[in-house]
Amino acid sequence: MGYTFDWAAVGRGLPYLLDGAGLTIFISAVAMFFALVLGMVMAALSQVPGRLIPGLVRAYVEVFRNTPLLIQIFIVYFGLPQLGLRLSPFLSGISALVLYASAYNAEVFRAGLEAVPWGQHEAARSTGLSALQTMRYVIVPQALRISFPALGNNLVSLVKNSSLVSVIGMVDLMFVANDISFNNFRTFEIYGATAVLYVVLVLALTRALSLTERRLLQIR
Repeated sequence: MGYTFDWAAVGRGLPYLLDGAGLTIFISAVAMFFALVLGMVMAALSQVPGRLIPGLVRAYVEVFRNTPLLIQIFIVYFGLPQLGLRLSPFLSGISALVLYASAYNAEVFRAGLEAVPWGQHEAARSTGLSALQTMRYVIVPQALRISFPALGNNLVSLVKNSSLVSVIGMVDLMFVANDISFNNFRTFEIYGATAVLYVVLVLALTRALSLTERRLLQIR
């Protein structure tokens, strides 16, 4: 007898999966916000004269870009308590995602800052702006527009990578899917519906980012 797809199992699980999808969006948005701030700070530090601070930034970027996110999550959640710092699953997951994504964002911002012609610096300074004002009002806005497409890709990747936080009990879409499938044993239906929800989330996000990028180009 062939396999019969159980649509009823999908219908029963869908409300819970939608709740999990909402949590995934929230987790990704919070993590990306702090990853943008931290990435921008590190990119600015990478431009500081000398070798020590830029070298530390490069070391941070290389470590977090070249180790699996799952290991980073385990270190934060299981490793830090041995050092006396115990975080909840939510804070552990957010922290790991921020540290991971900020390493990628730092490289994107660094490339954006270096892509702004040096003449922009000189022109801004000639008008009487300080170095800090030049960065804030002239260089950073241009770097953000240059960096936007790559930052959008990082956000899309973060939404998908956020599924890994389910392994430490953080209640996101993947955690909900695991919980439902373990209870009703309809793994194909539940994980299939979960995959569809991820596709919808990513496509909607990609569309929103594309529209935002067009508006930024019009402003330019």
